[in-house]
This record gives sequence, C-alpha cells and structure tokens, in this order.
Amino acid sequence: MRKFVGTIMLLVFLVVYIAIAAAIGSGRIAETNSVFQFLYFLVAGLLWVAPAALLIRWMARPD
Repeated sequence: MRKFVGTIMLLVFLVVYIAIAAAIGSGRIAETNSVFQFLYFLVAGLLWVAPAALLIRWMARPD
C-alpha cells in the first residue's frame, strides 16, 4: 500500500512542480539573458530530485 500511495504522491508532486517551473520559465525567465535562463533551467531541472528521492526512500522501507 505504501508503494501505491507513494507513486500517486510522486506523480502529483511532479505534475505540480513541472507546471510551476514551466510557468516561471516561460514568464519571467524568458525575458532575461541566456546565461540566467541556462542557470534557471539547470537548477529547476535538478531541484525535484531531492524530494523525489526522499519519497522513494520512504516507499522502499520495509513494512
């Protein structure tokens, strides 16, 4: 049951995170120079890994 709940939570988190990151990226970041755009998308592209890893670690714990 933990893996099922964790999978649903991970999918919801990723959809919300992608929507927020894309909205910021297409709004304010699109008007900046290319170096700042690169840094934003680099950070935004890697920032989701830490919460996802914590959730996956919780899912993998033995019952």
